[in-house]
Amino acid sequence: MGGWMRQAQTAASLIGAILAWELAVRIFKTPEYILPAPSKVLYDLFRNYAAVLPASYYTMQPMVLGFLVAVVMGVLLALLVVYSPLFERIFYPLLVVLQIIPKIAVAPLFIIWVGFGLPSKVLLVFLLSFFPIVVNSIVAFKSIESDVYDLAKSYRASRLKIFWRVELPSALPSLFAGFKVAAALSATAAVVAEFVASDNGLGYLLLNYNGNLNTSMTFAVILVLSLLGLILYGVVELVERWAIPWHVSQRRDDFTVGKSGV
Repeated sequence: MGGWMRQAQTAASLIGAILAWELAVRIFKTPEYILPAPSKVLYDLFRNYAAVLPASYYTMQPMVLGFLVAVVMGVLLALLVVYSPLFERIFYPLLVVLQIIPKIAVAPLFIIWVGFGLPSKVLLVFLLSFFPIVVNSIVAFKSIESDVYDLAKSYRASRLKIFWRVELPSALPSLFAGFKVAAALSATAAVVAEFVASDNGLGYLLLNYNGNLNTSMTFAVILVLSLLGLILYGVVELVERWAIPWHVSQRRDDFTVGKSGV
């Protein structure tokens, strides 16, 4: 009941903000090319769905693939950093240097190296999503309480068993924090890749609509991009709730609702 109440409150706040936007545009008679009304944005989105829908699918491919590759590679490299001091000394400084380099500046090089197709876009999404996953994963595996680890060793558990039963479950909350940050960045990375070189996708549509001063469709494309990012973020959050229902981050809302009596 408390969960439904919170969702209703969130929906009410969003609807209120949209209504305020609509009223402000109509009252002040703001020109459409500066700020269109939400009703106009939704109308144009519905009218042009035949162009937006295929573009959404095109953008979603590098977004999801790049995120998944970042999750796998990020966790594996974090494990190497944590459990290999030599690898940490060699790899971690290089990782920081690579993160400082603006990805948009080197994006044209990806096109030269791997072409104009899907691989170059997946590579850019991977690079933008990779760093938060690696950093959170390293912190997660290094922050395991020594008492729990020593207790597992006292029972003569094997190294692999300690990892699966102690280290991985303890690290999962921080791991999912990194996954959610990366999921939020993946939509931005996919659009940036399409800005650089693409003849399809939401980023391509965004450039065209913006260049033609079609502000309502620009807002419509931004809305669809936000929804794609929100969907991926929501999927990660659902997996988190399934994987670590015991963690305090998943039980805090219920506790708060119980105290407030909602």
